Amino acid sequence: MDISAFLIAGLIVALFAIFTVVRAVRIVPQARARNVERLGRYHRTLNPGLNLVIPYIDRVHPVIDLREQVVSFQPQPVITEDNLVVEIDTVLYCQVTDPRAAFYEIANFLQAVEQLTVTTLRNVVGSMDLEKTLTSRDTINSQLRGVLDEATGKWGLRVNRVEIKAIDPPQSIKDAMQKQMRAERDKRAAILGAEGQRQSQILTAEGDKQAAVLRAEGNRTAAILQAEGQSRAIDEVFQAVHRNDPDPKLLAYQYLQTLPQLAQGQGNNFWVIPSEITSALQGVSKAFNVDLPQSPATREMPAADDMASKAADDKAEAAEAAAEALADAAKADSTTPTLPPDLRS
Repeated sequence: MDISAFLIAGLIVALFAIFTVVRAVRIVPQARARNVERLGRYHRTLNPGLNLVIPYIDRVHPVIDLREQVVSFQPQPVITEDNLVVEIDTVLYCQVTDPRAAFYEIANFLQAVEQLTVTTLRNVVGSMDLEKTLTSRDTINSQLRGVLDEATGKWGLRVNRVEIKAIDPPQSIKDAMQKQMRAERDKRAAILGAEGQRQSQILTAEGDKQAAVLRAEGNRTAAILQAEGQSRAIDEVFQAVHRNDPDPKLLAYQYLQTLPQLAQGQGNNFWVIPSEITSALQGVSKAFNVDLPQSPATREMPAADDMASKAADDKAEAAEAAAEALADAAKADSTTPTLPPDLRS
């Protein structure tokens, strides 16, 4: 019995020693820290790695994470300056820089940061209207960060960033904003359409103007060239006539050739014989009655000369017959002037 009691006592002592050693050795992971109290008072902070403490005298508190933490808060209702209630969802990025202050200066630093964020957010947004709130996220973030840094510095915290995740106005305000946006887009579309139509009309008018100018210039150039051509043609004809020196006989013959053209056309019921026709016919009759000078070939062929004179007599008779026909036609038409007596003979 004594041996068994001794063995049991030795086993208990061994277990107590092992338990004591285990409690004396504390391993802290990287980027973690633990506060140690000795006899109820803060003694030191355990750094990452192997640490030894005095069992039953030192009290080691839970691990404090020294990494940057992302804390997302529930959407909070905030009243803007124009008395609209919006729900704002925030995200906070903070980091524990002093484990002792984070543990002893505040009971729950995350809850404290959340409440401080809500109160600061209501204070900042309360001085802005809805439109400014929706477009001033950077301003709200900077103001929140400044207030939180100042308040959480003594808590051993550092606020790195404060982000506004969402700003949700009431549904009625959303509908009104959508209608306003749609109206603005329709207005801009109408303005752009009007500007495009105006520009199109301006370009069309400029094109028509340039086309009209070019057509006018082309017509002017064509008229000038046509006038120059007619002028040159008249000048060439005039120079040719004067250069060849035609006699009155040729002119009278050409004058008679133009007479049939006076009666051309289906609508011509009568035609007027100019007064100069008498002198022209007299010149033609004299031209046929006068003996032409004989050429050497004519002198060598007397028979041909006789035939030529006979042909001239025939032409003279034909001319007289034509004059009589013209006189008869003039008498038959009451609206036309009569031929002179000398033309009739």
